[in-house]
Amino acid sequence: MSAGHTAVTDALAPCGLPEHPDCGIRDVLDRIGDKWSVLAIVELSSGVRRFRELQRAIHGISQRMLTLTLRRLERDGLVLRTAYPTVPVTVTYELTERGRSLTHLVRQLADWSLAHKDAIAQSRHAWDAANPGSGVS
Repeated sequence: MSAGHTAVTDALAPCGLPEHPDCGIRDVLDRIGDKWSVLAIVELSSGVRRFRELQRAIHGISQRMLTLTLRRLERDGLVLRTAYPTVPVTVTYELTERGRSLTHLVRQLADWSLAHKDAIAQSRHAWDAANPGSGVS
């Protein structure tokens, strides 16, 4: 193995081992790894959006869940919330620079998902057929 390959492998040592420093990946994945956060980031990657625009664009998300998702993303510095003094108040959301830095990774994940979704569905079907009643979904 090359020294470069070894360095990459070492950098991916499992988090959570007693001798491994807290790399922060679990904390980050808790935020950006949930489906609502990823979908909100995808929607905001096209620019500034209002709450109702986001709610209509993210199929299946409740008002409460969208509110919580946006607050969490704002708390982490990924989304900027701007309230304008109008009647009623106008509120917009946009990605911060940190949030925009995620968009290429989210795009790669979306592209990978699209490229592999049929094969994954076939694998699931085959596994379920070979393991009936497993309770895995």
